[in-house]
Amino acid sequence: MSRLIVIALLVGLVAGGVYFFWNYRIERHYEDGKFAYLKITSRADQSQVGQPDDRPPARAAQPTIRMATCNLSRLDERKLNNRRVSDVLVKIIPQFELVAVQGLYGPTQGAVVRLVERINAATGRRYGFAACAPGERDPAEEYSAFLFDETALEVDRSTLHLVADQANRFRHPPLVAAFRVRGPAEAEAFTFTLVNVQSSPERTAAELDLLRDVFKAVRDDGRGEDDVILLGDLGADENHLGQLTQMPDITIAVASTPTTVRGTRRVDNILFDRRATTEFTGRCGVVDLLRECELTMEEALEVVEHLPVWAEFSSYEGGQPGRVAAGAETTVR
Repeated sequence: MSRLIVIALLVGLVAGGVYFFWNYRIERHYEDGKFAYLKITSRADQSQVGQPDDRPPARAAQPTIRMATCNLSRLDERKLNNRRVSDVLVKIIPQFELVAVQGLYGPTQGAVVRLVERINAATGRRYGFAACAPGERDPAEEYSAFLFDETALEVDRSTLHLVADQANRFRHPPLVAAFRVRGPAEAEAFTFTLVNVQSSPERTAAELDLLRDVFKAVRDDGRGEDDVILLGDLGADENHLGQLTQMPDITIAVASTPTTVRGTRRVDNILFDRRATTEFTGRCGVVDLLRECELTMEEALEVVEHLPVWAEFSSYEGGQPGRVAAGAETTVR
């Protein structure tokens, strides 16, 4: 009888361990770069970060919004535990209502979850994120996400997807999602679709040509949204974007300004159709991390290799009804 009791206890312990593993995670928390304590969190809670049912009230209508793009240079949870890295990102990202980030790394979304948590804890703001689930991408690859102020913007998660690329012509398939500005009346709010790009150094020219087809496919996906904004690490300057900039009326936000910390390359940018996206105010720029955060070149490179590039847009769409409708999958043909 006692043997049966021992077996039953062992089975119960194993079952309990399996249940705990699938439903909770143990997180190591650091302070000043040193291990401080362990925290148990629900995996279900983590999956809900930034979901629509957790949205805060909209902020009062503002005349403009600013969006940026930045390659975070293989940011994982370990790198984020570097105090300098964390402090710089927490200072820079809240300067914008939305930041398209590339260069996140890890088998889970841990890095982007922790980054959003730290921004909100330090600023009292309500940032969320939109990224494809780990199961929809190669866990050994870098991935992209949108970080955004949930009081200023809303995302239609039914439109969130990676560009379908059965032929594997993209090393990192672009991330697509539709947004609407919060604050203005819905019929007047600026709506737009973003294409978040991280080019491959080995395939830059070919991928840039493919991005022309991606831009057209997103614009013509049946939702009627003509404001398509492509942003990210393009891997080339404004004079070498191939077929992407041969499209009629395509314009770039930043020209002739280096976008890397070393100041030697212009590879990050924001592109859109000037006839369709008349909401662009003409204001844009590149964040000087060394000056704004008082960093040396070596200290800045410890954080990122790319500088954030930003552009400003009106919060209003000229009184036309705003639409963030369910969209079709974007496929590269």
